[in-house]
Amino acid sequence: MHTGKLVFSQLMGHLSLHTFRQCVAKYPSRYPTLKFSHLDQFLSMAFAQLTYRESLRDIETCLRAHQAKLYHLGIRGNIARSRLADANESRDCRIYEAFAMTLIQTTRKLYANDSFAVELDQTVYALDTITIDLCLSVFPWAHFRKAKAAVKMHTLLDLRGNIPTFIHISGGKMHEVNVLDILAPEAGSFYTMDRGFTDFARWFTLHQAQAFFVIRGKTNLLFRRI
Repeated sequence: MHTGKLVFSQLMGHLSLHTFRQCVAKYPSRYPTLKFSHLDQFLSMAFAQLTYRESLRDIETCLRAHQAKLYHLGIRGNIARSRLADANESRDCRIYEAFAMTLIQTTRKLYANDSFAVELDQTVYALDTITIDLCLSVFPWAHFRKAKAAVKMHTLLDLRGNIPTFIHISGGKMHEVNVLDILAPEAGSFYTMDRGFTDFARWFTLHQAQAFFVIRGKTNLLFRRI
């Protein structure tokens, strides 16, 4: 029988707790941390993501079923659905956004010299949008259609290592092409997009920023090569 660290604990061991504490200190909150720290919250949500938990009740049931192992997972606080809900609602989400950005910067350096399917020295990105359906009675603020709620997640993926470098969550009614107004183009980089991002003015903005784009043309697209 394996007597070493649990797999989840080994994965979390790659994270810099010093950096995480810096992010927590940068965005203080009034929600008490004595019985359920920011690290407890992060580890609980990370566990939920990796094990495909679908609700707070599911997270609570799963973790409480392994109560004796929580200490070895790094979780010191008591797991309760209400406590996790209060922490998610009250604590500043920018803590985890800032921590995620530091992890992305670290990871991109690891894949910077990896071989790529296309012989390019420049960075190649894939930009896409996905609609996430929500329950209208639970999320009335995310009204999308007559009897439907939704948000959209706009993601820019670095194809060397498949690392997300930009994520923007908007209301379901925001058209995907509008995310080009938020994105800061990187000179010399290539942006691959589908036909939903067709907008000549925004393409010209990418051109002026000395970036390149590859896009699927619509059937009625009129163009000529020069």
